[in-house]
Amino acid sequence: MSTLSTGTLHSTDQLPGETEVLIVGGGPAGALLGCLLARRGVDVVVVEKQADLEREFRGESLAAPSVVTLGKLGFGPALREHGFLETSGISMRMEGRTVFHIDYRRFPLGALPIDIPQPALIGIFHAAAANFPNHAYVPGTAFSSLIEEGGEVRGAVLKRKDGSRAHVRARLVVGADGRFSKVRKAAGLAADVQPMERDFLSFKLPRPANWGDAAELVAVADKHVLVVPTFPDFLRIGHNLPKRGLGDLRAQGFEAFRDGIAAIDPRLGPLLRAHLTSWDDTSFLEIFTAQVPRWSRNGLVLVGDASHTVTPILGQGVNLAIQDVVCATPVIVRALSETKGSVPAARFTAFEEERRQHKTLVTKHQRMQERALSKTGAVALAARRARYQLLNSLPNKYRMLDKVINAQHTIDPIDLRAANQQAATVA
Repeated sequence: MSTLSTGTLHSTDQLPGETEVLIVGGGPAGALLGCLLARRGVDVVVVEKQADLEREFRGESLAAPSVVTLGKLGFGPALREHGFLETSGISMRMEGRTVFHIDYRRFPLGALPIDIPQPALIGIFHAAAANFPNHAYVPGTAFSSLIEEGGEVRGAVLKRKDGSRAHVRARLVVGADGRFSKVRKAAGLAADVQPMERDFLSFKLPRPANWGDAAELVAVADKHVLVVPTFPDFLRIGHNLPKRGLGDLRAQGFEAFRDGIAAIDPRLGPLLRAHLTSWDDTSFLEIFTAQVPRWSRNGLVLVGDASHTVTPILGQGVNLAIQDVVCATPVIVRALSETKGSVPAARFTAFEEERRQHKTLVTKHQRMQERALSKTGAVALAARRARYQLLNSLPNKYRMLDKVINAQHTIDPIDLRAANQQAATVA
């Protein structure tokens, strides 16, 4: 089992003065889009403000449709070479009772979700893109401002590692810079940010050898932990806390925090005492959703979290980003070949509508889940358990959930041909 490190990334310090597409953000969305566009012959530059990938990521779960998509795009061998953990299902336990279970192997898709470190996934995309001379990956380069002429975006001003600034002109700037997107703000594309009632604290623990490979959500009243087996041998734990409640939690002391987690899921008690030693072992995430009415301007488009921030519930952020990229790639390629100058925003109308509908569906189910998990009181909790038990017993449960969990999008045949050609070349 090998591990892709940042040492395998093919990067450059050189920024061209001009390119067809400039992608701001080298996360999963930006890295994958850069690779797919380069395959199609587009000159593309991907810039990332971080100098390397040695930092903590949360989105390490790839849903089964994303696994299928990446396999069709030719990334299967690299994923297998690195190694990953397949997730067989998910269960819900509420007040000590198992009320719901999904066995992912019963879906007709023929693939399981996988857990793989996000730095490795990004590295796989960048390594594949490095085969193309028309692709450049420039880490340690931050977005500063947009270049605008006549109301159109014509490129961006970037800040290098040494503090100097570079102007890169492009026919299309892609904002793939995450939930706090600076590109989105600079473009004047306002986001309607809706805070959730609770925030999230996460950490990792060693995974016992006999733990299994299914995810579990364990809830006691309005407190819950999400326990996800994580590659190669960890458990990723997520714990909810009240909005702006981190200060109060820390004031109660770290030992009280560990005891509170163990009270929800006693199996974690020994692991917590042995391996979670300070607040430095935890990571805080503010939970909100962001609706962006417009994702594009002439010469600019947003993808991933920059255009539609979702919550960690159901782990959909990275998967929505991958689907954005798969849908956007042929749109961008056609627009570049059929128009001159900056890519018109009108070229993205159908793309935005399709992706917005899917994101809205995901957000709807996430908010339903969040409301259910915030219940208190004996009557409300009994009703919550009864609803999940009823859903669990429905004979068409898998057909219903398949439409929500395993929604797929068609891959452009040209991308498939390019992937097969690249695979043949590598072989």
